[in-house]
Amino acid sequence: MTDVFKLTLDTPTYKGTVSCKTGLYINGEWVKPVEGGKIDVMNPAKGQVITTVSHGSEKDVDIAVKAAQKAYKTSWGLQAPGSARGQYLTKLADLLERDLLEFAALETLNTGKPFSVAREDMFASAAILRYYGGWADKIQGKTIETNETKFAYTRHEPYGVIGQIIPWNVPLLMFAMKIGPALATGNTIVMKPSEMTPLTALKFGDLATEAGLPPGVLNIVNGYGQTVGNAIAHHPDIRKIAFTGSTLTGRKIQEASAKSNLKVVSLELGGKSPSIIFDDANLEQTIKWVSLGIFRNMGQVCFAGTRIFVQEGIYDAFIKGFTEAARVLATQTGDPFGEKTAHGSQISKTQFDRVMSYIESGKSAGAKVEIGGERHGNEGYFIKPTIFTNVKPDMKIVREEIFGPVASIIKFKAEEEVIEMANDTSYGLACGVFTENSSRAVRVAHALEAGTAWVNCYTTVEISVPFGGFKESGIGRELGEYALELYTQVKSVHVNIGLRL
Repeated sequence: MTDVFKLTLDTPTYKGTVSCKTGLYINGEWVKPVEGGKIDVMNPAKGQVITTVSHGSEKDVDIAVKAAQKAYKTSWGLQAPGSARGQYLTKLADLLERDLLEFAALETLNTGKPFSVAREDMFASAAILRYYGGWADKIQGKTIETNETKFAYTRHEPYGVIGQIIPWNVPLLMFAMKIGPALATGNTIVMKPSEMTPLTALKFGDLATEAGLPPGVLNIVNGYGQTVGNAIAHHPDIRKIAFTGSTLTGRKIQEASAKSNLKVVSLELGGKSPSIIFDDANLEQTIKWVSLGIFRNMGQVCFAGTRIFVQEGIYDAFIKGFTEAARVLATQTGDPFGEKTAHGSQISKTQFDRVMSYIESGKSAGAKVEIGGERHGNEGYFIKPTIFTNVKPDMKIVREEIFGPVASIIKFKAEEEVIEMANDTSYGLACGVFTENSSRAVRVAHALEAGTAWVNCYTTVEISVPFGGFKESGIGRELGEYALELYTQVKSVHVNIGLRL
């Protein structure tokens, strides 16, 4: 029997107990790691350790892979019809919705994000599971005409055991985005949550048991990237790996795949996304969308609109309105469980120090801080919403992903000029275009090198619409029907019905 984390909260937005197991979830059971390691889990809003969880190793990954292999061959994969897999996913969605507030409180405690934001993430997570539950019995191939002596068709079959590694910024949402399509298509999973934010993933293990998910179909192994992540990337019996995180780590996973068994790899990586604001944009609405695009989740979003290009005719008015929006948000910064809190803490001291170092770099390089650029309070890892102007394209704050509430604003004159500047990056995850000219909106959206283009909006991710990056922002597409392609391989079957030699 594994240990349990349990805490009673009495806050303005949540009153009750949160709890989760702290061991490894392997083969439908809670187990202790073979080598007995532990990881401290922090509450970043307080800067305090709240519990410890088990730290797995290569040996635990191997045990989990064997359990997943057995489940794939005996109770899942091609042994479980799509209708049954869909029912399990729907049941998991039902259970998550039943316990939604506790999950949200646990995630708020573990990430420092506002409770209202965590609650939205839980709703979205349940909706993703339900969406892929609907797809599970619709994984279809094609019949292909050849000639009258032969019948040919294709099957979309699962890979088998899938390794999945997720980040800390939206823990359960990423968990759902990964397991939803993987389970719907018949794969079994060895999942590594972030060592910093494992609590909601671990709590989900109990939901899997309650839903009756066959043992070994979903396995959750806590640990660090250099141990558990590395073991997953190199394991010869894992045929496919799905990773969300930094571009640097994504490269390492690709290298590991090449050196082990040529795993199929899908990657959702970093970004330095541009928002382009033309003179004719609706200023009031644009400021709201752009603020959401950079400051949501304290800037800890891969597709955050960190480079903001503003046409000269509207530049001064935009700066004034955008700065005021940041000022208001700064007054809503603090206790993540506060009723009016809209801006929480960074995830860790390491991330806090990293973001602050970028802010200092911007100042040293001559950029002007319009607002923010400082720590908020004396407890936890809060950074005030920060806006830089007078920035130059070669500055670090413009070139590198900060992953914090830091916006850089650049003035431009012409459409051709801003397209060139916006595309001058190794990343290509998302972009925003703000204009009332529909022809320009479509033209610019098509010209930008990004996997997602938002027109007169930002961050409006939809479950049914694919998401992923160009260039160094990733390989493959998550969400929508497209995600099913990440977890299936196509088999062609040729049936002789009359051909004779």
